[in-house]
Amino acid sequence: MANIKNQIFSYYQRNPELYDEIYDANGQVKEIYAKLFQLYGEHSITDFVKLNAKAKASFFNQGITFQVYSEKDTTEKIFPFDLFPRIIDNEEWDIIENGAIQRSRALNLFLWDVYHDKKIIKQGIVPMELISSSANYLHQMVGIDPPGGIYNHISGTDIIKHKDGNYYVLEDNIRCPSGVSYVICNRTALKRALFGVFNHYQTHSVTNYAENLLDLLESAKPKGVDTPNTVVITPGMYNSAFYEHSYLAKTMGVELVEGRDLFVENDFVYMKTIKGPVKVDIIYRRIDDLFIDPLEFRPDSALGVPGLFAAYKRGNVTLANAPGTGVADDKAVYTYMPEIIKYYLDEEPILNNVHTYHCSRPDELKYVLEHIHELVIKPVDEAGGYGISIGNKLTKAEIEKVKKEVMESPRKYVAQPIMSLSVHPTYIDESESFEQRHVDLRTFTILGKEREFVLKGGLTRVALKKGNLIVNSSQGGGSKDTWVLKQ
Repeated sequence: MANIKNQIFSYYQRNPELYDEIYDANGQVKEIYAKLFQLYGEHSITDFVKLNAKAKASFFNQGITFQVYSEKDTTEKIFPFDLFPRIIDNEEWDIIENGAIQRSRALNLFLWDVYHDKKIIKQGIVPMELISSSANYLHQMVGIDPPGGIYNHISGTDIIKHKDGNYYVLEDNIRCPSGVSYVICNRTALKRALFGVFNHYQTHSVTNYAENLLDLLESAKPKGVDTPNTVVITPGMYNSAFYEHSYLAKTMGVELVEGRDLFVENDFVYMKTIKGPVKVDIIYRRIDDLFIDPLEFRPDSALGVPGLFAAYKRGNVTLANAPGTGVADDKAVYTYMPEIIKYYLDEEPILNNVHTYHCSRPDELKYVLEHIHELVIKPVDEAGGYGISIGNKLTKAEIEKVKKEVMESPRKYVAQPIMSLSVHPTYIDESESFEQRHVDLRTFTILGKEREFVLKGGLTRVALKKGNLIVNSSQGGGSKDTWVLKQ
């Protein structure tokens, strides 16, 4: 391989058919990575093994873990972190940021419309059947005006770079998008292990997320509240993202609570404290819709707060994100995002969708069944990479099984071409060397009443298994620090 002069990259194998983010088509290191490549090259593999172990220990000591659920058991793991960062220049980031804001604004307007006048449905742009058949559509939200007019206070947009060098959105996450705490912890871990590399690049900070989150949540406070009291509600310490819940509460300087810590009286929410009840005005919830209030949704829920939804309907408490937002991150609704953006904003999409087939349409179902071997099949309402089937990785028997599942519930599935995600040099423990691995990027957008904020960095997720395209941590993925360069 051309132009490899440093030890830690001496065994790096570049597949010219894949879009490598640090090498150009001729095998030369791109200018934006040149200094970083040189700095990392000053370390030996032995040095890097030690640095990698140091980073792992840092994550372990801070309790930065997540849980992986399977049919047999649940295991807790340290979040895998790679010490070689991803760099995005200012011009590229502007496209990503503006595209993420555009989608978040459009989705918020779509949610308001879907739960109020339904103009986009009446005009035949989005079919009513698509909305009414969504598992995440809450009829209880019809006619409710959320405080500040905000539904999706926090949005996670999953973006890939294709081999054509362009960015595409894989999906929108606006129920409970997770992962932002790892963005900040990745930066901290890299600074501890290799602080000197930051002296050579002017990168945007990622530590300003919590202050912007609190400020923008408070901008959507209930009417008549001057100084709102905010809390983060968690399902508890056994939830896969509990570390993040506690981290965000701590960095915002607010209380982390469980459902049992709150109660409702006269349609207002209160927190139990040793000094007596304290009124709560804003709840950043990390509990799914159907579990937030046993009086309104699932009566067997021990996670929620009885009467919480009645307080919300009265406008006495802000819930972020609003209940019912999941109807808009349904992967079937994703297929209409270009039309949704044009309808509400009168703009062309800044970030392109990946072409998507919805199996509820007979002609598209026929195509999907005939071409499963070259498509990715996704359930419309799952998250975390669960339920995804990648056609060219399936056996004949597995293909037949997927076909059967799709034919039995076509509304539940969409299909996309197998996109060639860009690759990035990633340190692999087993081989003690750098190898190409596929990556994506999750951006985090916060909508407030009068402004919005996008964290300049986002979470670069890495598919650690060779050749794998699924980057989710729940499927064995890891992450990198993401540097957005200043001008």
